[in-house]
Formats: sequence, C-alpha cells, structure tokens
Amino acid sequence: MVVAQITDLHLTAEGSLAEGRIDTAAGLSHCVAQINRLDPRPGALMLTGDLANLGRAEEYQRLQRLLAPLAMPIFVIPGNHDDRSILRTAFDNHGYLPRQGSFLHYAVNDFPLRLIALDTVVPNQGYGALCAERLDWIESRLSEARAQPTLIFMHHPPFATGIAHMDALRLIEGADAFGAIVARHAQIKLIACGHVHRTIVTEFHGKPIVVCPSTAHQIVLNLQPDGPAEFDFEPPGFMLHVWDGARVVTHTIPVGEFDGPYAFED
Repeated sequence: MVVAQITDLHLTAEGSLAEGRIDTAAGLSHCVAQINRLDPRPGALMLTGDLANLGRAEEYQRLQRLLAPLAMPIFVIPGNHDDRSILRTAFDNHGYLPRQGSFLHYAVNDFPLRLIALDTVVPNQGYGALCAERLDWIESRLSEARAQPTLIFMHHPPFATGIAHMDALRLIEGADAFGAIVARHAQIKLIACGHVHRTIVTEFHGKPIVVCPSTAHQIVLNLQPDGPAEFDFEPPGFMLHVWDGARVVTHTIPVGEFDGPYAFED
C-alpha cells in the first residue's frame, strides 16, 4: 500500500497570496497533478494540517475544488492555521470525521495499514498539545488493535528540530506522555508530521518519525539559537509512505517539472 502525505498548504481565498507573495494554490495544483501522474497511484492521501491560511470557509471551498481531480480517498486533520468547526462543516461529507466532540481525530481501518489521525491543535495558538483526553484516546485506539500495522499522522512534531523559532511552536504539552505511549506499541510503523515546512527524519521513542515538506513555501534551515523566522522558495514537496508488508519506506518527492528521465548509457 502507498499512502501520500501533503501538508501545510496554507491555501488562501481567490485573488490573494499568503504573506503577500506565496501562490499557495499554484503549489497545490502542481502537487495534485503530480500525484495523479504516479504509477501506481497512492491508495490514500493524508493532509496533515494548515490546510487553509486563515481558517475561512472560502479557503476550504477552494481547497475542495483543487482536490477534486484526485480519485483516491482523502483524509484531513487540522493544523494551527485551521478552524476546527469550519473545517468540519466544509468536509461534512467525509464520514470519518467525528461529528461531535472537541477534537478532529479518528482511526481508519479500511486498509492493510491502519491510519490514525491525531488532533494536536490548541485554538488561537501556534504550538500544539496533547491533553489528557487526547492521550487517553490515542492509547485506547492503539490498545484495541495491537496486531495491526499502524501509521500515526499529526500536525505538530513532538520533538525539537533545531530550528529554534519553530521548536517554540512544536508539541509542547503532552510530548513526553505521548512518547511513553508510542514506546509501548510495537505496531506503530511510522509517525508523520507537518508544521515545520521541511523534510526531517529522526526517531521518537524507538519509532521512525518524519516531517513532510510544504506544498507551498519552506522554512529556512537556520540552526543558530537566535535564527530569525524566515521562509524561502526551496522546491515544494510531498511524501509517499510505502508499506511492503514488513516496513514503511518513505520517499520525498519534489513538486515541479524536471528534465528527464534518461536511460543510463553502458
């Protein structure tokens, strides 16, 4: 099975640009076209937050129009730029989203890989959190299917990346408790995050964890403790998580048109 992940779309309303200069709709359109050219195509697509730039209804409506060419099942979770209530209303035809409760988390059991989406949003804050209620929920979901290979998707990474201004906005509350839960469940094959707008790979309590690049702009890699908050136009991208029956192999795909392919000469 192949699961595609896109994140941090920051989609704006028609006629506007993010930060006054980022055409986030163009980035998403190119990404959708590239996913549709994949062979084989992914069996599912997960959008890991910051779907809209300001969390407005017209942004989610535009998002649905841009995603319409995709044929595979699509799953969404919120990021800190999203509005849970408006997102839930915009995607009310997505039966996996909970209709009640404070959080938009859920488990998908329709594939060889179990997909768990974890809501880390704190309203009106850039950082994330896992409160006791959310920690109890993820513990319960993992405990009910210990033999089922599982991917966990969340917006905020639970670890420090070394980019200081982004680390101040990572998963703040509940990261250690979440790590203890992760360590207890061998069926977790990968944790996949967004939020940082860069490709990052590490391990978290014995499990591989990745951060997916944005389909729009990227955060400048500056590892100085006082590094400024800046973005640039490094190539956007998305990830493919490939389950071979024993492990997940993750590929990062840059979005764009590139010369080639060419056969190697003898």
